[in-house]
Order: sequence, then C-alpha cells, then structure tokens
Amino acid sequence: MKIYLDTIGCRLNQSEIERIARQFCAAGHEIVATAGKADLAVINTCTVTSQAASDSRGKIRAAARLGAGKIVVTGCWVTLEPEAAAALPGVKKIIHNGRKDSLVADVLDLPVETFDLEPLTRALLPGLRQRTRAFIKVQDGCDNACTFCITRIARGPGRSRSITDILADIQSALAGGTKEIVLTGVHLGSWGQDFGKSLGELVTAILQRTDVPRLRLSSLEPWDLEADFFSLWRDSRLCRHLHLPLQAGSASVLRRMARKTTPEAYAALVATARMAILDVAITTDVITGFPGETQAEFDETLDFVRRMDFTRGHVFTYSPRPGTAAARMDGQVRPEVRKARNAVLRAAFAESERTYHQKFLGQTLSVLWETIAQVGEQSWLMEGLTDNYLRVTAVTPQPRWNQIDCVKLAALAGEPGDIHLEGDCHLG
Repeated sequence: MKIYLDTIGCRLNQSEIERIARQFCAAGHEIVATAGKADLAVINTCTVTSQAASDSRGKIRAAARLGAGKIVVTGCWVTLEPEAAAALPGVKKIIHNGRKDSLVADVLDLPVETFDLEPLTRALLPGLRQRTRAFIKVQDGCDNACTFCITRIARGPGRSRSITDILADIQSALAGGTKEIVLTGVHLGSWGQDFGKSLGELVTAILQRTDVPRLRLSSLEPWDLEADFFSLWRDSRLCRHLHLPLQAGSASVLRRMARKTTPEAYAALVATARMAILDVAITTDVITGFPGETQAEFDETLDFVRRMDFTRGHVFTYSPRPGTAAARMDGQVRPEVRKARNAVLRAAFAESERTYHQKFLGQTLSVLWETIAQVGEQSWLMEGLTDNYLRVTAVTPQPRWNQIDCVKLAALAGEPGDIHLEGDCHLG
C-alpha cells in the first residue's frame, strides 16, 4: 500500500509522524510524496493557534482533493474537534492523541507488538522533512496551567517514557545512520518527575550509553532548570542551543498568563547558561496582544527582548482558543493591534539574530548538512545547521547530505527573518 504522511505544528508532531513512517515501512508499505499517489493519507494535526487549526483542515481537504484513497486524521485538533474532523471530505478514521502510538496497528488491524522498529537506513523518505535529525519523543502531556494554552487540554496530563524505551529508539535511529538526536515533548523539562527522576539524568544516560554524534534538546520551560543543569554541556556532543519560551517580557502579563517565572528570573537563568556554555544560542517564543496587554506592557516586552540579545525568536499573534482561561478574559486586544506589535517584535528579533550571526564570521564550525541540490556537473549546494543553530549554505564538490563537515563561515546573507551564513566547506 502507498502511504502519504503529513504533519504541522511542533517537533513532537514531527517525532510522531516519523515513528508512524517507520512502522508503515516495517510493515512493508511504501511512503509516497503526494496524496494523489496514495492509497492512504495520514494527517497529524495541530491546534495551538486558530491558524494551525485552519491549516490542519486545509491539509485534510487538500489530500481529499488530490485523490487520496482513504484519509486517517489524528493529533490535537482532531482530539478536540472530532465531529468537525469526521465531517471533512475523505476522512475515514479518526484517532485521538491517546491512541496515536498505536495508529499504524489500528489502521492495519495488527497487534501493537508487531512493530519492533528495526533500524532503517536514514534516507530522504518522500514527503518527509528534516530526515537527517531523529526527533525522539520522551514525554507527552503537561501539568502546567498557562492560561493561553490549548495543547495541555488536547494532550492531557504529563507522562514520561522510560529511559529503556527512549534509549531503544535512539539506538535504532543511530543504527539507521542518524547524526543528530532531538529530544522532544510537550513539557520536556518535566521528564521523569512522575517517577522521581530528572531530565539531567536522562541526558546523562544518553551521553554515557550511546555514541550519538549530536544531542539537541527542544523547548524547555525556564522554571524547570537548575544552575547545575548546564554542567552537562561539558560533553561537546550536546548542542549549544537552548530554546527557552519567554511569552512576555512584562511581569504583569506573565502573571495573567500563569507563567511560573518573572523577567528577572528568566534573565538570570539566561546569564547562567551563557556563563556555562560558550557561544550558546538562546532562542525563544513571545506572544503579542495577550488579553489586557497595554502599550506600556508591550513596550516592556520589546525592551526586554532587545536587552536579552536572543539568537532567534518566534513571535505568535495571540489567538483565543476555546476552552482556555485567556479566551474568557476581559480586555481582548484588537486583531490589528496584535499584528502590528507582532511586526515590531519580529524586526527586533531579526536585528539580534543578525548580530549573533556576525560574531561567527571567519570562524570554522561543524555543520550537519540537511538539504542538497545539484547546481553543476561536479558541485552541490548544501544547507545545514551548526550545533549552535546557525543555518549555513555552501557549495561542495561532493554530495554530503547527512554528513558533518567543518565549514569556515565567510559571509552573512539573507533577508530579515531568513538570515544565514555562507561558508567554505573543508572535506576530508
């Protein structure tokens, strides 16, 4: 059977769709690049914003329009709005988040234990992106109560996977040729709290019991981390990149969001990380136009962002999500004001991103090549990431996809919001 897979949203969704792909391949089925060639399409949906929910519906409609034989839908939007999902064209089966791990077994009517996920060669599967990195799900759900967040409702309470199961997934990915492992979860920093362990213990176990070339952590809530956590970066295989969601630089807005931090505590944590990890990249998320956000509060956030010198930032225009406390708050900010503030913050992040990139001009860093395009008879345009989250392009005399090379960073290129470095690749 020919299978088309698609997903939107977070790295956790990407991790889940990769696992689904491996299970279909292990069962002898073929992954195809377009829904029109598929006997079955699986769409993993998101609902973190109203736009994400709309995009999820659009992907389902597109698969039906292109002629996918059967459509199976799963993910956060489907879990919260199953009736709306079932009414979309072509949808034959709905699988809630709680059953997602057994999706392939349910679809093929097989026992879950059918899939032992033997290593598969790391290759560019049609329709899937970022296949050089393996996104490993270590945790799901969340016990926080951020007033804007619908994901907590869609994913349920926090729960951690065992070290044994996580290591098995990582060893399988490494045996298949993966060069970088990315640990993912809804609330990654809470891993192990349900059975008396900490994320630091998991990271230590991975570094001690595997030969992973690169280990990267996805989003970490700033209140989960103690100062000694950063001592883990003595191992150079741990990527020098921390994504620490801020959401607002105003103390009063953070209180309305029910975030367990303050601007002062956040800044102190970042300072500690920068002292412990040379040239660490600090990226973040910020929401503009949260209910009740005054111009003065927005100015506090803008000033804080400028002072923090972030490597990069994702700016989200506040989107009321039914069922969340924030959607019921007074003082909803007008959409045009939310969007205008978004543009101002994006410009501030672009400025700090360019400043961070410029620091590395003339330096030589290792790059894992993630995309490839032949541009001449004996030349290939490569693009990849350094461990500290710099996006680099270079022309090489050999195709080097999924390889790590030393690259001298020669020039800064790109427009605001799409900044990257151009480099000279040294092979051998």
